Amino acid sequence: MSARIATVKRDTLETRIQVSVNLDGSGSARLSSGLPFLDHMLDQIARHGLIDLAIDAQGDLHIDAHHTVEDIGITLGQAVRQALGDKAGIRRYGHAYVPLDEALSRVVLDCSGRPGLEYTLEFPRARIGDFDVDLLREFFQGFVNHALVTLHIDNLRGRNAHHIAETVFKAFGRALRMAVEPDPRAVGIPSTKGSL
Repeated sequence: MSARIATVKRDTLETRIQVSVNLDGSGSARLSSGLPFLDHMLDQIARHGLIDLAIDAQGDLHIDAHHTVEDIGITLGQAVRQALGDKAGIRRYGHAYVPLDEALSRVVLDCSGRPGLEYTLEFPRARIGDFDVDLLREFFQGFVNHALVTLHIDNLRGRNAHHIAETVFKAFGRALRMAVEPDPRAVGIPSTKGSL
């Protein structure tokens, strides 16, 4: 299997973003979004997904974090899609349950070629530090729309908003790792249609 790496740049009037991924990495991360909590969550994806991830983002944070968070999700989705190529030989499906103290979340992912997000999270407060928890959905929606994956995210229990978010991102990293891993028994595209 050839190197599964990609770099994508996205420049708009609202944001300037560059994302680089190596799906066969070691979990290293270089993250600069201007949003420390988001960087902490993105680090979970890299570390638990064993994906090398570099993200440099400048956005209109003086207005709101919305554009920056959503556009990072979009650009990461584009990079993952590009790095996957034709998806030959991958496992395609991934899932993970991750606990953190009282919190437990489940993420299930299909590299289906069809964007879909089912997102069932309720946070006990609206902000984690200065970060608006509503933006997490925008991140994942941007990701699925451009990675062309089906993604189910469920928080099964939790009282601490930080713990809930962290279990989601850790589980997402683990599920993504499983889905994009080469399957030693697989031959060709993992679909009866012959394409994904």
